[in-house]
Amino acid sequence: MKRLTSLLAALLTLGLTAGCWDNNELDEYGYVQAVAIDRDASGVIGVTTHFYNPASKMNATEGIKAGQKGINIRTSGETFFEAIRDIPTEFGRKAKWDHMRVILLGEELAKTENIREVLDFFSRDHEPRGTVMPMIAEKEAGPFLNIQPFIEQTIGQQFKKMETTGTVYSADTSSIPLYEMAIQLKSPSKTAVLPYLHRNHTPHRAVVSGVALIRDGKLVDILDSPDTESFMMLTGRYRSGVIEFPCLRNGNENQSSKESLEVLTFQSSMTPLVEEDHVSVHVQIRIEGTVGELRCSHLKTKNDVARFEKSIKEKVERQLQHTVAYFKQQEVDAIGIANQIYRNSPKLWKRLEPDWGKHFAQSEFHIDVTVKTLNTGLNVGTPFGTKEK
Repeated sequence: MKRLTSLLAALLTLGLTAGCWDNNELDEYGYVQAVAIDRDASGVIGVTTHFYNPASKMNATEGIKAGQKGINIRTSGETFFEAIRDIPTEFGRKAKWDHMRVILLGEELAKTENIREVLDFFSRDHEPRGTVMPMIAEKEAGPFLNIQPFIEQTIGQQFKKMETTGTVYSADTSSIPLYEMAIQLKSPSKTAVLPYLHRNHTPHRAVVSGVALIRDGKLVDILDSPDTESFMMLTGRYRSGVIEFPCLRNGNENQSSKESLEVLTFQSSMTPLVEEDHVSVHVQIRIEGTVGELRCSHLKTKNDVARFEKSIKEKVERQLQHTVAYFKQQEVDAIGIANQIYRNSPKLWKRLEPDWGKHFAQSEFHIDVTVKTLNTGLNVGTPFGTKEK
């Protein structure tokens, strides 16, 4: 009897949980791949939302072009939420934010607006993910979503892959998800960096290179590729890349002819020391790699290799000092010295915090770079086609 009662209770429970009372059909949603945010001339927020179009090319009849994989819908409003609420009136579907790839912020908007306020929706709503990639777009962000992707299904996915792979293989930009940017802006340094998306010679192409410096929520400046590479090294974000350096002819650098080293392993450490409110920073970097190109060097002896490595070392140290000097001039602690001081001694940081910009500008950096050449590749240690002596 007890077994029968338990069976009936289980069947009743299953009956109550069955059904699709809260279901939504797929054709009720539009799946967002990217969003671009600008400030219109009228003062309202302009939002360009890039949706994925699931239409298959197999459905295209002869002579009729298949539907594009990306569809742009532009709306506007006093707030971002108001702007996206108008999407169904133009698109006929509700925006679904779970699969969004990138958020593009117009450069002009980032200079005048606090981007923490602009991005508040993406941290507050339950659909957007913290792993979405924010980027700063040259001038206005909206037009970048009109660019056709090379190989990815949508331009949103294309921009994300350009950002992530560019960070890993060339160190020309820095990949940062939304949640990490929020952490950086809340840190003692109050500084974050975002990848910079800009035109590449033609209006129909774009490139992700350089980084945008964000301090207290507003855009400060854009770092070019060489300074971005140095920034990646100083912050330990550098993974792999290529270091170019001038040829040495008779002991002098030849700027018109350069050689290269492919970086295979990279290690860095940065230690700040504070003595009577004076800040000094010791940076140690170790680079190991293989020869990428030879144009004038002959690596036949240990002395040849030592000169070759010294040339790379000096070039990297000069570039690092140049980037540090720029940060100090702008009083922008993009490399996170304040964060380290706070972690090591909160009491000390409390004393330095009110005038941290000046302390940082007057700090001293001691940079030591070690370079080791592992091999010369498949060819010998002379330029290609050069007769060995």
